[in-house]
Amino acid sequence: MFTLQQIKDAHSKAKTGADFPRYTGELKTLGLKRYEFLVSTGDTVYYGANGHTVSSGPRYDARQIVSPSFPSLLREMIAIHQKGGSDFPIICIQAAAAGVEKWVIDTEEMTCTYYDLTGSEMLAEPIPEETDV
Repeated sequence: MFTLQQIKDAHSKAKTGADFPRYTGELKTLGLKRYEFLVSTGDTVYYGANGHTVSSGPRYDARQIVSPSFPSLLREMIAIHQKGGSDFPIICIQAAAAGVEKWVIDTEEMTCTYYDLTGSEMLAEPIPEETDV
């Protein structure tokens, strides 16, 4: 069973979007199955085996999510982020501006899926596997 401290330790090593595959791989080795990140508050709920869950609690003051959503803007921001062009706080602000309510990381499928306020999928992407975690 993973702990919130183990997750925080893994997250502290991820400085930009370029570090995300390694971070996700490390979470997978901890036994994490998926997590949901709520852009409005920064709260994250982590899910493991046998119903094990851990919540981070809010990370920042509530921010407004734009509606309607802008999937094309999200794609542009994610491309920059994945190349190391922004950090986590910036991508959270940009995601809210693009209309992202939450993103879901599935460590079994190794996917990242972004959803808007209506629950519609805006973008789904594969996460490259890291072999040297």
